[in-house]
Amino acid sequence: MPRTSPAVALDALLAGNTRFVSGAPQHPNQDAARRTELAPGQDPFAVILGCSDSRLAAEIIFDQGLGDLFVVRTAGHVLGTEVLGSVEYATSVLGARLVVVLGHDSCGAVAAARAAVEDGFAASGFVRDIVERVTPSILAARTAGLTADTDIIDEHIRHTVDLMLERSRLLSDQVASGDVAIVGLGYALTEGNARIVTTHGDVHTETADAGAGLSAS
Repeated sequence: MPRTSPAVALDALLAGNTRFVSGAPQHPNQDAARRTELAPGQDPFAVILGCSDSRLAAEIIFDQGLGDLFVVRTAGHVLGTEVLGSVEYATSVLGARLVVVLGHDSCGAVAAARAAVEDGFAASGFVRDIVERVTPSILAARTAGLTADTDIIDEHIRHTVDLMLERSRLLSDQVASGDVAIVGLGYALTEGNARIVTTHGDVHTETADAGAGLSAS
């Protein structure tokens, strides 16, 4: 995709997801010609911070190909300095116009953090660090009186987006200037659809506005 606006980038992702859900993916940019074209450099139109869950392969669920997406994945899409640096690299060096935080239902990291808060379950090893990073989202959900799995997942997506903007001056400036937008999407494992949970920046196209659960900032 040529360099584009954040709104058009989101529209491309949601259109690709619609193709995936309907069982009619186009599998674009996945041939030898595309591979050769990209050898000198990359020009992704979006960067996606998604959960590492094996059922959440961004290029597949958004029906994209080589060079289209710059993907960063951690369990529970938790933020660390390496993640923030990777996202900043994608927007400031590679020119990606859209940042997506991609969460999903039945997330193991969120379930573990919820068990830690509600039942005192203690994770071992470095898993504990992941649980601790997700815990603020669980506490915020409890404060808001949220108990449904989907609502808690959405709260964690919003928390990750807000934390990204809070910790990265570069990203917050890019959003303020209109160069970049950040969107939180929630993915349903069974249905395969991605819906908008929260947005920061101008991403309001016809397809984007049709997303369920939209809360703009």
